[in-house]
Amino acid sequence: QEQLVESGGGSVQAGGSLRLSCAAAAHTYSRNYMGWFRQVLGKEREAVAAVDTQSGRSYYSNAVRGRFTNSQDNPKSTVYLQMDSLKPEDTATYYCAGVLTGTSPLSVNYQYWGRGTQVTVSS
Repeated sequence: QEQLVESGGGSVQAGGSLRLSCAAAAHTYSRNYMGWFRQVLGKEREAVAAVDTQSGRSYYSNAVRGRFTNSQDNPKSTVYLQMDSLKPEDTATYYCAGVLTGTSPLSVNYQYWGRGTQVTVSS
């Protein structure tokens, strides 16, 4: 059983918007944090955002703060990442992560990872 399934990626022009979804297994969703990360081929995976699914508190990287917004649907065990004012440098494969095993929600120390969804932003 897949723990996390992302959807919502696609291609958009600069300045446009996309919304990513991550449907989690219920026990994964309820544990502590869910995170969003992105990776470009040949580069390290970087944190984008995270949310404490119990309190709803959100965390954002400096690169996306003010443009990306977390939201969640508890009955559906699903988190969303609304991405506005997209830039070409946001182009990457976006991954959802669940169950933080470290101390920082914006670290890569998560137990479960989705397969990723591609986001491409053209200029």
